Amino acid sequence: MIAIENTTLTFNPGTPNENRVFENFNLTVNKGDFVTIIGSNGAGKSTLFNLLAGTVTPDSGRIALNGRDVTKAPEYTRAKTIGRIFQDPLAGTASNMTLEDNMMVCLKKGFKGLRIGLNRARRQFFREQLRFLDMGLEDRLKDNVGLLSGGQRQALTLLMMVLSRPDLVLLDEHTAALDPRNAEIVLSLTTHFVKEYDLTTMMVTHNMQQAINLGNRLLMMDAGEVVLDIGGEEKKNLTVEKLVAMFSDIRNKKFTSDEALLSR
Repeated sequence: MIAIENTTLTFNPGTPNENRVFENFNLTVNKGDFVTIIGSNGAGKSTLFNLLAGTVTPDSGRIALNGRDVTKAPEYTRAKTIGRIFQDPLAGTASNMTLEDNMMVCLKKGFKGLRIGLNRARRQFFREQLRFLDMGLEDRLKDNVGLLSGGQRQALTLLMMVLSRPDLVLLDEHTAALDPRNAEIVLSLTTHFVKEYDLTTMMVTHNMQQAINLGNRLLMMDAGEVVLDIGGEEKKNLTVEKLVAMFSDIRNKKFTSDEALLSR
């Protein structure tokens, strides 16, 4: 499904601010995997997503998606098969467009002439999908998305991403900016959609307990490396204390993300 092979990425090369984020980095993700990713600030988590999405291009190495080399493919072409949700609830929707127009754009992958496809059957389909969110959005198709709360917008973004049927889902701390109640709702919707549609998913989180509880595989990153890759029975038996101890044994230093440690 995903193969990152011997990839090196350097920011600001040849300057005093040169920063080599990845060096000969390798990672394979299989179809249907739900991978949670954790690590302290600067570990390379979001940069890994930027590599996969095409936001940045590696200095060397190869990135393949479904067996196709996408190393040099621009972000806009990868967006056809990759769904990405950011921490900011405002980032995934267009504020000055209605719910139905936002959903139509996503469903048609940028289809032009929105009103042609917005018939009664399509609107009924949208209402049914929105009703599942249980946020009272099914009767607000004509409202601009800018009128929605952050939790409603993030749930809508998640639904729109699912409707686009992506090959790969990248969730970049997508509940971190929400209040606890809405974060729980969006996370519950996430687990449902991942299972219901068998979505290959990678999720960055600062919550170590969340990373342990969700998915079939857990990656811990540090300084541009995957230092722990845990799945199966080993993952099921993990605790936050065990995870921190394993990191300390491998890296010979303490895990330093207070945010992660406090989010048990």
